Amino acid sequence: MIIRQIPMGYMDNFSYLVACEQTRDAWVIDPAPEVQRILAEAEKASVHIKAIINTHGHGDHTAGDAELKRLTGAPVIIHSLDKDRYPQADNFLTDETTLQLGEITFEVIHTPGHTPGGICLYAQGNLFTGDTLFVGDSGRTDLPGGHRPTLGASIRRLMELPDDTIVWPGHDYGPTPSSTIGWEKRNNVNAVEYGYYVAD
Repeated sequence: MIIRQIPMGYMDNFSYLVACEQTRDAWVIDPAPEVQRILAEAEKASVHIKAIINTHGHGDHTAGDAELKRLTGAPVIIHSLDKDRYPQADNFLTDETTLQLGEITFEVIHTPGHTPGGICLYAQGNLFTGDTLFVGDSGRTDLPGGHRPTLGASIRRLMELPDDTIVWPGHDYGPTPSSTIGWEKRNNVNAVEYGYYVAD
């Protein structure tokens, strides 16, 4: 899998270019407004953008959708429970499912709590967490649609993934730009405070 983590100045966001090495098909996850930077990364990697995936409907994660779709023709995909936040998307996920990127099969994990339609994407030991799980922290729940106990339940599910799973967050808010599930179990402040993970 090809992964390009693209820091954006918008709100310390990360946008992601993810591609299949065999087919060179690519997705953009959570495009921030600096679309030309994303397109430049795609050109450098010699990949073709086939879809735009939003982990949730907040504007800092969807701000580049319309322009990127205009320039690439790629459809925009979001969970149906966040349809009110981005109704102009092309496809709305309704169930936990799998999505195919070339020869890579991604599991879509519904992780509400930050927003009702929050999702994470998991494949080949990589987990794209949007604003569900940050390095050392988690998404806020004081915005409309947020709910702390629901987010806690979502993060407990993520903690069941293998410890060596790489966590790719939606913002550069932690001490490092990525981590692992094992690291989060030991160090994430929410794991202890809210009981997301209880050590043996």
